[in-house]
Amino acid sequence: MYKFLLRPVLFNYDPENVHHFTFKMIRFLSKIPLMSSIFRGLYRVNDSRLEREVFGLKFKNPVGLAAGFDKDAKLYNELHNFGFGFIEIGTLTPKPQDGNPKKRLFRLKEDNAIINRMGFNNGGVNDAVKRLKKNKGVLIGGNIGKNKVTPNENAVEDYKICFDALFDYVDYFVVNVSSPNTPNLRALQDKEPLTELLNTLQNKNNEKPSQKPILLKIAPDLTDEQLIDIIDIVTETKIAGVIATNTTISRQGLKSNDTLKNEKGGLSGKPLTNRSTEVIRFLSDKSNKAFPIIGVGGIHSVEDALEKLDAGASLIQLYTGFIYEGPKLIKDINKALLRK
Repeated sequence: MYKFLLRPVLFNYDPENVHHFTFKMIRFLSKIPLMSSIFRGLYRVNDSRLEREVFGLKFKNPVGLAAGFDKDAKLYNELHNFGFGFIEIGTLTPKPQDGNPKKRLFRLKEDNAIINRMGFNNGGVNDAVKRLKKNKGVLIGGNIGKNKVTPNENAVEDYKICFDALFDYVDYFVVNVSSPNTPNLRALQDKEPLTELLNTLQNKNNEKPSQKPILLKIAPDLTDEQLIDIIDIVTETKIAGVIATNTTISRQGLKSNDTLKNEKGGLSGKPLTNRSTEVIRFLSDKSNKAFPIIGVGGIHSVEDALEKLDAGASLIQLYTGFIYEGPKLIKDINKALLRK
């Protein structure tokens, strides 16, 4: 129903406005008696064979919602009804920020893709914490970043603030240094500053009575040499794993018109399918499966999901595929996993 009735209507309007409208509609519908149960009945697949234990956490199924959709933890309980095994909120920063000027979100319908240059727009970490206190049993990842005005030499402090604020309210952390939409952020992927950042967070983690898994989200645009560095960094800092991958700055092979495809920002969706799978396979093979990988990028079908898992991902996440294909995709992937 979504793909053939709702999506054609929604795709006639501005993507960011549609995002906010959809949030309001899901929240409204979820308040109607029995509607949440109906959503769960339609989309959730309950079967113990889908459970996965990864970096010490038990996931009800391996299909999660990637960061960026529910930045401010406003709808995670309701979105969980669509069958996701886990929800990643953020990217959150210490202080609220508006992000980049609008228009900053673009659909490339011919390519089943999206370009965004949102720029970590969010209400700040403390605002999200208030809503996370109302969690009804959803497994939550907390994706953290730095404020735009914070220079890179002070970036570690921003990540520490977010880590401390979220620690009691999320199940795992994701360090985002790979978004192309915050000036100079990707420079933090270089070996020295990244090692310092992750070691600092791990030291804080080790001071806690019980530790939380810390993952690193990386760009798909890294070279093989840089990916080898990532493996070395994960080994040295002893973080829990990697999320591969974030959006790409590449525009190779796009069918959409030049005006649209040359918009600045990160590209997500179907054009990213093969590259993100390549990165997953490279990290898995070259590290000898030394750490878990969450695979994300261009999952628009059951086949895309299975390829990510076969390449070495322990879990997967949807974002653009969820927007284009709807919640039925989550159910289809989980049912396919049961048939394997």
